Amino acid sequence: MAKSPRDELVFVPLGGVGEIGMNMGAYGFGPARSRKWIVVDCGVSFGGPDLPGIELIMANPEFLEENADDVLALILTHSHEDHYGAVLDLWPVFDKPVYATPFTAAMLAAKRAGDGIVENVDITIMRPGKPFNIGPFTIEAINVAHSIPEANALLITTPVGRVLHTGDWKLDPTPTMGNPTDFARLQAIGGDTELPLALICDSTNAMKDGQSPSEAEIGATLAALIAEAPHRVAVTTFASNVGRVVSIVRAAHQNGRQVVMSGRSLHRIMGIAKELGMLEGLPPVLDQDAYKSVPRDKCVLICTGSQGEARAAIARIARGDHPVIDLNAGDRMIFSSWAIPGNEREVIDIQNLLIDKGVELITQNDALVHVTGHPRRDELRQLYKWVKPEVLVPVHGEAMHLAAHAKLGREEGIPNVCEARNGDMVRLFPEPMTFPAEVRTGELYLDGLVLCTPEESGVKGRRRLSFGGHVVVSLCVNSSGHVVSGPQYVIEGLPETEDESIVYLVEDTVGGVIKSMPPKRRSDPDVLGSALFKAIRNELNAFWGRKPNVNVFVHRV
Repeated sequence: MAKSPRDELVFVPLGGVGEIGMNMGAYGFGPARSRKWIVVDCGVSFGGPDLPGIELIMANPEFLEENADDVLALILTHSHEDHYGAVLDLWPVFDKPVYATPFTAAMLAAKRAGDGIVENVDITIMRPGKPFNIGPFTIEAINVAHSIPEANALLITTPVGRVLHTGDWKLDPTPTMGNPTDFARLQAIGGDTELPLALICDSTNAMKDGQSPSEAEIGATLAALIAEAPHRVAVTTFASNVGRVVSIVRAAHQNGRQVVMSGRSLHRIMGIAKELGMLEGLPPVLDQDAYKSVPRDKCVLICTGSQGEARAAIARIARGDHPVIDLNAGDRMIFSSWAIPGNEREVIDIQNLLIDKGVELITQNDALVHVTGHPRRDELRQLYKWVKPEVLVPVHGEAMHLAAHAKLGREEGIPNVCEARNGDMVRLFPEPMTFPAEVRTGELYLDGLVLCTPEESGVKGRRRLSFGGHVVVSLCVNSSGHVVSGPQYVIEGLPETEDESIVYLVEDTVGGVIKSMPPKRRSDPDVLGSALFKAIRNELNAFWGRKPNVNVFVHRV
């Protein structure tokens, strides 16, 4: 495809640039008013305590909807929730193809079946090293090591320039399973100087010096910890980290132990890996029903719940309400994971319960039992040397990660370092430049079964209720101002003390307002309702030091 003098290659982050998770980015090519777009990744983040009732958060695709006729496809780098978790919620409305590797496609199918989702998407399988065309874009998936099978970087080629979109990656020359990062292909990309290259690059570990340890090192540590343990060993990790699970199974087998697996997500993901031929030669594992039959010193348990999920296996074991599995004093529990920000409290609570049982706890603070799948600063430097980018755009991170990555890129001599946030438009070629807040962005919340904007979600009201409780008063008055029914009360979330009851205080306040108000004014529902509202709030504030949520319903009959 020949290029026009007006053609531009632009990048618009819609999520994941300024926060961890919710990754979604769009690449546009063509003149400013007639671009064609491809989208890379469509992920979620998770609601925390500040968003009561909200399970998932995803990028608002309003910009893509406005340009829907020119949106050509979605390409998924891998199947972690923060990169593919919103596909089935957001993408059916576009009715455009989704490109993914076999493992990611199988993960999407399993998610759809497991969650009972009716909507489907059209999946086209892509394979590393086999370029394909989407409109004016040529796409090539490139193997990168990460903490899930079949993670890929994407080389996106257009007539005016190329982009290496790294996705999540690390160098790791010795991953437990799957192919390592394709060093040779990355070096070849840097050796091709016909078109300039922009690097859109993972920043998650840009604040950490050195190089991320290899999965092989984690496997060796786990094997040693299992070998020396006198009793049971239980391990929890991310269910999607198939390589880590394989390391645990191999370590158990080397030490003459049997593996018991507990947790639906573990069984689902390992089942997918087995169907795709990724587990050939791996010793068999037992289901949780076999747990009691395995001798205590011959058992390794792999279970879900590394993020403190209340219904996951390790949480139920810690509480003592798992139907089959328990851990006893002297058993060893390994958290081969890290707590995603926002999950720390739940994880610590589970760990404390296990310690109270006398279980020996080992975390990443005690031994090399976990490493993330993201590059540290030396790995970033190596990638710069290989691919020789003319433009760097740090992505995948909070402000501190992005700033650290940008600073490193400048120190290493990259000519154009463009710092961006969600909604900015970055012109990559020609003449790199960032246009702040060029595109409308935002968030969507999954609230139960409802997908809504933050304003529609009612979260603000839930926060008020959680802070101040709720008082409801209802009564009926007639035209003469006499109370003919009620008052009736509903009081939720307010403190009760032995000295004074909130219920009596509210009743006395309502009674005092009614008695002090002339009948003619009392017959006006708006006047009476306003007076009761103010009096109740003021009296409760004087007693409690907080103003609760108050609703007063006065009906005229």
